[in-house]
Amino acid sequence: MEHKYFYFIVLGIFLIIAWSLSYWKIFQKGGLISIKRQKGDQFPTLVRAIVFIVGLWGLSLIAYSLTFPRKPHSFTPNTREVNDIFLVIDVSRSMLAEDLEPNRLEVAKEKLREFASMRVTDRIGVIIFSEKVFTLLPLTTDSTLIDKVMKEISVGYLGSGTNIGDALGLAVARAQDSETKNKIIILLTDGVSNVGTLAPLEAAEKAKEFGIKVYTIGLGSDRDARIPIGKGIFGTQYQRIPGGSIDMKTLESISQLTGGKTFRAKDDNSLKDILGEIEKLEKTEIKVQSQIVYEELYHSYLFYGFLLFMFAELSRRFAIREVA
Repeated sequence: MEHKYFYFIVLGIFLIIAWSLSYWKIFQKGGLISIKRQKGDQFPTLVRAIVFIVGLWGLSLIAYSLTFPRKPHSFTPNTREVNDIFLVIDVSRSMLAEDLEPNRLEVAKEKLREFASMRVTDRIGVIIFSEKVFTLLPLTTDSTLIDKVMKEISVGYLGSGTNIGDALGLAVARAQDSETKNKIIILLTDGVSNVGTLAPLEAAEKAKEFGIKVYTIGLGSDRDARIPIGKGIFGTQYQRIPGGSIDMKTLESISQLTGGKTFRAKDDNSLKDILGEIEKLEKTEIKVQSQIVYEELYHSYLFYGFLLFMFAELSRRFAIREVA
């Protein structure tokens, strides 16, 4: 049993108190109450008490009805638009390149966190990869958790190399059992696949088989960049890497095969625009048990309360014939 407006019971209590004071003429001054007794009526005081109890009972039912008592009865299916989205993020050492400020990885994290915050109805998972691949976060709608996990992504603990094929294959395996029709993978990398057991196009074939759309993003400028490699006598030491070293041909093949699109992000603004375009993806619907059907009970309390109260008032005037 639930009460939609339980605080309305206070109003009901005031009504009961006011009627009780009026019935017994507690604060009325200079009044004379006489009871016109009927033949055979030997207990007028007892009769008044009984009528009072009936009226009090009726007002109590009316007061209770004001709280709108109801009982959860059943659930009705509700629909909402939703996607399942896996963010597959390259965390190889080259993602520390400083051609984007402060570096590629930090820019990617910031923009992907903004993207995730806009997908409030979607389930989002995070997979990171370098030489090894790892599911950092299974599919979830917990926006706070998604933001926290993505904020803590860093480089260094998954080995060296770029394992695009296995990372994409893991995302496909995670997504294929989902009940959602619209399944999306966003693959972000700055390099060329050079390790792993599964070729990127083999993984793309699997994605196509399960109807999973893959959007690929090549991140990095065309100019040479430097990545920090440690501290030296004169401060931080850097290694220079060539610009434009992204395997865009393979990324385009992956997207074309799965019905997605390929993008090139050369700075943080272009990455933001790319994710904004992907954000407009077509949505689908899944059923969720979120609407509760209630059985409203206040009608019966109000009806019987009104009948009892009117009986008391009519008895007071025509049976007891109370005259002030």
